[in-house]
Amino acid sequence: MSKTMSDFVNACQVVDVHEHHMSEVAHSRDVNLLKLFQQSYAAWTSHVLPSEPKATGDMLSTATEPITWEALAPFLERSGSNAFVRNLAGGVAELYGVAETGITRDNWEAVDALVRLRHREATWPSEVIGRAAIGRIVTDPFLDPLMDPRPVLGQSYDAVLRINAFALGWHPESRDHNGNCGHTLLRRLGMEVKTFDDYCDAIRELVAGCARRNHVALKNALAYDRDLSFDEPNEDLARQAWGQRSPSPAARKAFCDFVVDLFCQLAGEAGLPVQTHLGTAIISGSHPLRMTGLIERHPRTRFLLMHLAYPWSRDLLGMAFVYRNVWLDLCWSFLLSPSHFKLALHEAIEVLPDESRMMIGGDCLHVEETFAAIQGARRLIGEVLKEKVASGYFRPRDAERLAVRILGENARELFRLS
Repeated sequence: MSKTMSDFVNACQVVDVHEHHMSEVAHSRDVNLLKLFQQSYAAWTSHVLPSEPKATGDMLSTATEPITWEALAPFLERSGSNAFVRNLAGGVAELYGVAETGITRDNWEAVDALVRLRHREATWPSEVIGRAAIGRIVTDPFLDPLMDPRPVLGQSYDAVLRINAFALGWHPESRDHNGNCGHTLLRRLGMEVKTFDDYCDAIRELVAGCARRNHVALKNALAYDRDLSFDEPNEDLARQAWGQRSPSPAARKAFCDFVVDLFCQLAGEAGLPVQTHLGTAIISGSHPLRMTGLIERHPRTRFLLMHLAYPWSRDLLGMAFVYRNVWLDLCWSFLLSPSHFKLALHEAIEVLPDESRMMIGGDCLHVEETFAAIQGARRLIGEVLKEKVASGYFRPRDAERLAVRILGENARELFRLS
């Protein structure tokens, strides 16, 4: 990358639109080197993942095991070519002073001791975020969808309201893949629901209260619970699921479809974007084209579609060209495959209808992985923009203007951040 473009991109402050920072993890004082890998996407290299629940359970486990080189080696050696691993290992090495050598059999104990030491310091998370030049973060605290992030994480945070538990709330004991219960969450807000109509009214009140809780968007992560084909609402069939522990598959789907449709309607009325997970999850049901009906029914609602819908990035770009209520969150995709990300970004720059449509997030639990993700995204975005200038597609000022938009300005506009 040219020095000029590299310096410009590195100087841009980032608005990070997608993290999973929660005090239980990001601000934990009981963190060691092994946990940084176990509670990161590097852990996915050791699991077969038909869906998120198993990964979430293992990644957030409080159990400890002896920290030895043999415990680290599966990440750093056996999976050492994997992009998730290389991203995190590189970020840790930079933050903890071993960038020249990386984490090795000879120095891992010293790195581990420093990780433990720094995580006992209350200021460490904010120091790392500052080093990454991240000015604002939107977090998805999936362990507590109602969490107001600012009293817990600081004034630079906003949150999304994850809707999964409510979309699956046909019975007071129904839970989503993270174990959240919509009825329990509503009771925390003082809302006791008895009927289907009560439930719909409670959802309206829930969305109306987003601003008070510093929730700047809704989050649809239902790709980890079901397929993403949300049919036209069928209220009669949806009502059949109400109060049933095990409604029929048709009634269960209709209930979820109805509630998601209601959330999207309310989001459009309230000016809240709807983040939506696409791509890897229950992969047979998470193709982006499954979302087209929902997007078409709600032209006033702004949908922020995530992860470049890997492995269907080109289909997603086609959707973003056709639908003017679609934006792209590039999060996670550059962690999974830097080379694919560069190809997709080149194409996105050419295809998208205007420069407001892309933004970035890290999609991480620990600040070390966030640091590495955002640093890596800067490098890749800079490389693509340099290539666009070298080919004559852009003048330098065009590339710089787009860098500012992707790294921060678009997010401030979409989420209406002050």
